[in-house]
Amino acid sequence: MNRYCLLVAGLAPLLGATGTFIQAATLGTGMLLVSILHQALLAPLRTRLSGAMYWLASLLLIAALASCLQLALRAWALPLALALGHFPALLCLQCLVADGLLPAAGRWRQLLTQLAGLLLLYLLLGTSRQWLEQSLGWHGASLGFGALLLLGSLLALYNRLRLGHALSRRQGTR
Repeated sequence: MNRYCLLVAGLAPLLGATGTFIQAATLGTGMLLVSILHQALLAPLRTRLSGAMYWLASLLLIAALASCLQLALRAWALPLALALGHFPALLCLQCLVADGLLPAAGRWRQLLTQLAGLLLLYLLLGTSRQWLEQSLGWHGASLGFGALLLLGSLLALYNRLRLGHALSRRQGTR
């Protein structure tokens, strides 16, 4: 199992809980808060702990932050919390990915850039799914496969509009 398996598992909240703009904004804001708080609270421990103790402290901190997020949603926005289900708890995977893949130097700038891009993707996908379902009447947009198709279309559009040519890479040597 490589370290990018967790990155793929981080797609579950993005595809599963962005049926409307409100759900996408709530989950995106929660992802932003949990990730930034996790990195900020873990920063003093990074120099003192190493190995298994560091990962245990990281997991306990992520679990506490995700639990606080779910309790806050249940306290202040119960219908929204019920609609999101257990997807806020899956934000822990994105925190683990960010902690494992970020370099030591330039950590905050890269983290904030990635989180801003992910928040934009949440909002864009939620808005698109809500518009497709309500305006065009495509019920598939509210389901998981519709979200996956829409995400693929948005990524294809991004690749088409991106400046520059894609690099050609060979998959082996001859």
